[in-house]
Amino acid sequence: MRWMDTLAREAERRLPTPVLTYFQQGAGAGLSAAEAEASWDAPRLLPHVLRDVSAVSTRTSVLGTEVDTPVLVAPTTLQRQAHEEGEVAMLRGAAAAGSLVCVSSNAGVPFRSLTDFGPWWVQAYVLRDRKLTVEMLDRARTAGARAVVLTADTPVVGEKYGTGPSVWETVPPEHLLTNVDGQGVAEARLEKAADLTPAAIDWLRTATGLPVVVKGVLRADDARECVAAGASAVWVSNHGGRQLDGALATARALPPIAEALAGTGAELYVDGGIRNGRHALIALALGATAVFVGRPALWALTVDGATGVERLLTALTAELTHAMTLAGTPDIPSLTPDLVAD
Repeated sequence: MRWMDTLAREAERRLPTPVLTYFQQGAGAGLSAAEAEASWDAPRLLPHVLRDVSAVSTRTSVLGTEVDTPVLVAPTTLQRQAHEEGEVAMLRGAAAAGSLVCVSSNAGVPFRSLTDFGPWWVQAYVLRDRKLTVEMLDRARTAGARAVVLTADTPVVGEKYGTGPSVWETVPPEHLLTNVDGQGVAEARLEKAADLTPAAIDWLRTATGLPVVVKGVLRADDARECVAAGASAVWVSNHGGRQLDGALATARALPPIAEALAGTGAELYVDGGIRNGRHALIALALGATAVFVGRPALWALTVDGATGVERLLTALTAELTHAMTLAGTPDIPSLTPDLVAD
């Protein structure tokens, strides 16, 4: 058994039940969450032969940042419930593996504590109070965030079903929204904005001076509109199956979006059910610039902190390297759509 396959079960033994439930659950009946991994297992590959693969490189760049691996870490909240160092440990582990982290705007540590670690982006939920949003992003930019990731699929939070106490009833307040100054602010102003349009992309870019990535895109027409509005990249995601249940698996949504963005210069990312190097190879061949993992990184953080995160990302990159070798593809640019059978 792969070490990575033991992580979820080991994390189950360590996490408080409400936190474990929150990390695991999808929205509604859990249809989208349940089919994510299988959707990457379905495609079949057409490997090249007689190609020089004596040296295989996974090095690439994302929005101008050089990374040793295209396997990156997606934003997740409550990381201090997984490990006492929270996002600090996540960044340390990712940096040691030559990767990059997208840090949640709901982070449990101050952005300023992340300055001395590896490259990171900040994920943004735009709040009803735009001023609070800009102040939060200003803190991130000052601390070294290199891009803003606008989560676009959450005008409201997808309904989750469960029994027992909610995670929000059990988590200390200091583990949430550490970088949003909500003191004395009406709770309604801290809710997510439901009135966003493509104009929000240029607004964020102007307010922060950083490139903007739009996360939560599943449609080719939306992807084109995001890039036309100024997005530097589009992130194909159904939020880990945590928003609209029954939303299309990202493995199926990726190809038409890649086709729609061809020639635009925009980068393209994908998450959702990527659990091994073969999955990553398929995503990259289908047009992704990089792939992101969410829950596996949380499990690794829970089990062994920064060391666990480094080991996870290093292992996934090693699997990707192995798959690339067998596919006759010595570098990331050689991963092309014809490697995946129709």
